Amino acid sequence: MKQLSEPELTPEETIPKGNSTPPPEEETGFGPVFKNKNFLTLWSGQVFSQIADKVYLVMAISIVASRFQAANQSISGWVSAITIAFTIPAVLFGFLAGILVDRWHKKEVLVVTNLLRGVFVLVLPPLFWLTREQSFAGLPWGFGVLLGITFLVSTLTQFFAPAEQAAIPLIVKRKHLLSANSLYTTTMMASAIVGFAVGEPMLAIADRALHNIGFSQELVVGGSYVLAGVVLLLLRTRENLTHLQAAAAERHVWEDLKDGLRVLKRQPHVRSALVQLIVLFCIFAALAVLAVRLAEIMPALKSSQFGFLLASSAAGMAVGAALVGQIGSQFAPRRLSLYGSLGMAASLVALSLLTQQLVPSLVAIAALGFSAAWVGIPMQTIIQAETPEEQRGKVFGLQNNAVNIALSLPLALASVAESFFGLSAVLASLAAIVVAAGLITWYIADKSSRSAAKAKPAR
Repeated sequence: MKQLSEPELTPEETIPKGNSTPPPEEETGFGPVFKNKNFLTLWSGQVFSQIADKVYLVMAISIVASRFQAANQSISGWVSAITIAFTIPAVLFGFLAGILVDRWHKKEVLVVTNLLRGVFVLVLPPLFWLTREQSFAGLPWGFGVLLGITFLVSTLTQFFAPAEQAAIPLIVKRKHLLSANSLYTTTMMASAIVGFAVGEPMLAIADRALHNIGFSQELVVGGSYVLAGVVLLLLRTRENLTHLQAAAAERHVWEDLKDGLRVLKRQPHVRSALVQLIVLFCIFAALAVLAVRLAEIMPALKSSQFGFLLASSAAGMAVGAALVGQIGSQFAPRRLSLYGSLGMAASLVALSLLTQQLVPSLVAIAALGFSAAWVGIPMQTIIQAETPEEQRGKVFGLQNNAVNIALSLPLALASVAESFFGLSAVLASLAAIVVAAGLITWYIADKSSRSAAKAKPAR
């Protein structure tokens, strides 16, 4: 694949010869993306699938509360078990799923994973009925069924995620990838807000509307997955299926693993973008923990209301993603990333000074999310654009694995660091980490650009 001197995401334009009329300027921003029927199909499937993902956890907690939790018993242990069942597949199968996705047709993976997740959710009611009043070691069999289904749903999600990311550059022109990823990220953030904030009222409405059925919650979540799969049947990715099948027959999983690592070694832009994404997710995982402490010490909030702080971050990121999609193509990705890193650092420093004030803290957290979009979207776009098509699943699988680890470690470390050093000191340290990652990415991109510029005359 051609090495770019700068991770600009617009191809070289053909210069007209003679007196030929220069080609008209192509539309930029979200316009071309919304006119792309294949992307709209993928995007629609993403909406239903991601909302189902978020509402699934709300549904699982509701099932525990109504079926398994005893009176005066804390729900924390039950919820922890469900969370672990949902998290383990991400760590175990993230990279393997990416390798296998490279061998399979992306459309088939997207359709099958959604349909199977829908079926698994829809079989919960009959399985609960079959295992009613049965227990093992003091735990209801029905809860074991719920854990098993949660594990299977999460496992299928590990295949859906890299297939979805690998499908975007197959159906969107390189010059429009930034806008497509902005819309993708905006939808992801919006689904997080809708899923977690509106999930419980949505399921309550379904209970009232379909009270005669008895499994209305499972019908809503499972139906959303099935609807996503049906919508994605309309997708056309123009993949070379013969090439994919030949590659699957000739290569072994271990070779694919080494290939994915070679891509990161040969492509400094991809490697640095992945590192910056890992740092970004570490910051937000730490924020998820620190938000509880922030709400606890803030006079205007209770510790249980930390979700307001996280929702502010998600809203800011959605706005930032929309703006990047509209005007981001006017800037080099490394410049967008540097601006975003500096904005995140400034927001974290401001937050460290405003821990007792609600409105200024909400503004600072929203600004943090806004700036994060300027980091995450260009970096994700670089990975998509500069990774060879046949290696994308492996790289995205590796990315998902690294991100899942990045999301896990800060959950354990952030609270410990806060207890030793204090909330303000930890937030200021996170700001320093963000600045360092942004400067390193800038340095790597600049060094690669200079090397490519020196090598160009030799060709």
